[in-house]
Amino acid sequence: MAQSIKLGDDIMKVVRRESELQSRSIAGQIAHWVRIGRAIEKSGNFDHARITAALGGAIETTDLTDEEKDVWLDSFVEKMERSGSDEDAFFARRRQLGLGVGLDAAGNLVRETLTRNA
Repeated sequence: MAQSIKLGDDIMKVVRRESELQSRSIAGQIAHWVRIGRAIEKSGNFDHARITAALGGAIETTDLTDEEKDVWLDSFVEKMERSGSDEDAFFARRRQLGLGVGLDAAGNLVRETLTRNA
């Protein structure tokens, strides 16, 4: 029985592009990648515990196999896209002080504007 799942727009963009390049349906491309991922995880060149250790800084990424490095990089990028509570608090404080809080699409520093009562 077929089932529906939700995937992020960023993932679907990659799936659509690859499915066109490989002449597969979107579902076929996802199924293909699932089979590849499962095979890699079951291979002798892949150890998820080592990837977790590298993400936690317990081992060097240079100690990972090429397959493990690929998964580590995907996981690292995903983690870096999410802010932590300390980072959120840091930028909230900068906003309160009217300091720079990020970059706009052109790479210019964005500052929080303070509204002062006259």
